[in-house]
Amino acid sequence: MSTRILICDDHQLVLDGLKSLINSQDDIEVVSTAITGLDAIRQLEVLKVDIVLMDIDMPEMNGIDATKVLKKDYPDLKIIILTMHDEKSIIQLLMDIGADGYILKNATQEELLQGIKQVKSGKKHFSPDVTIALLRNDIESSKVSHDLTSREVEILTLIAEGFSNKEIGDKLFISHRTVDTHRTNLMKKLEINNIAGLIRYAIKHSLVQ
Repeated sequence: MSTRILICDDHQLVLDGLKSLINSQDDIEVVSTAITGLDAIRQLEVLKVDIVLMDIDMPEMNGIDATKVLKKDYPDLKIIILTMHDEKSIIQLLMDIGADGYILKNATQEELLQGIKQVKSGKKHFSPDVTIALLRNDIESSKVSHDLTSREVEILTLIAEGFSNKEIGDKLFISHRTVDTHRTNLMKKLEINNIAGLIRYAIKHSLVQ
């Protein structure tokens, strides 16, 4: 059975592009589109939908307020926020409300489709840049040194969480060789010779618990 999607966005070009992409897949389909949060709420009174792709900035009712209402009225409904907003406060607010995913509009088609599948299977999905935004304040306050790039901090965090090069590559949509290059650069910058040392550094600087 296909995963049934409702797209909520007030830009027709976005709606048309997402609809074309999703309907090109065998196991997911767009059953309707909405241009405001209120429009989505009204449609869901009569439509059976598995996942809503929800924009934030919309007239009449924004995506934050619509997500609050839908999560209250339909606890099993999955909602993926699809937006350009990468501010930590907004991301955290929507996570607290119960959003099942948060994908930035500069994501690749592959990431969006993977995110839909992950959320449908009961998992959460957040764009890599969203993870960085959530970590950003913690990273700054913990004074990570050596001028690490955002990508290096992201890979360091995933290494410390026990992910392999291949798993990190799959998560970040890069090759395992690229991950290995970043890991080598991390070791040079931090003057660390092994994975255990990287993990200790990550823990010391509060990148992992």
